[in-house]
Amino acid sequence: MDNRSILLIEDNPDDEALTLRALQKNNILNKVVVARDGAEALDYLFCRGAYAQRDPLDLPELVLLDLKLPKVDGLEVLKQLRAAQETRRLPVVILTSSNEQRDIVAGYDLGANSYIRKPVDFTQFTEAVRQLGVYWLVLNVPPHSPRGA
Repeated sequence: MDNRSILLIEDNPDDEALTLRALQKNNILNKVVVARDGAEALDYLFCRGAYAQRDPLDLPELVLLDLKLPKVDGLEVLKQLRAAQETRRLPVVILTSSNEQRDIVAGYDLGANSYIRKPVDFTQFTEAVRQLGVYWLVLNVPPHSPRGA
């Protein structure tokens, strides 16, 4: 597609590899930045710690957020993203294995744009990622994008 990045927040190495493989299989060639816990994700997005030199204007086009994360859980990450002026409009798709109703409700209450349960089957997962890519990276026009001008 193009050089707009995706932030994948995922602590499970198998799910990370599966997601990256599904993106590649669907020719979604955007740069993917991986944060392996909630604290690292927040540091990346808010240019802190190891990411202090990152350009704060270079936000990802899409955030794929797992819920069950070490250090800072996914719902807290989402809460902090929505509380900050610079990240409150970032498209955030919760991509998780949790099918708990309370997680679904909490995710939407905190401002998630979408909630997708990871399919167990790789073919179904690949199709879900393809649809995610088409919608969020091709069709959707976010407010911070030159495509929205």
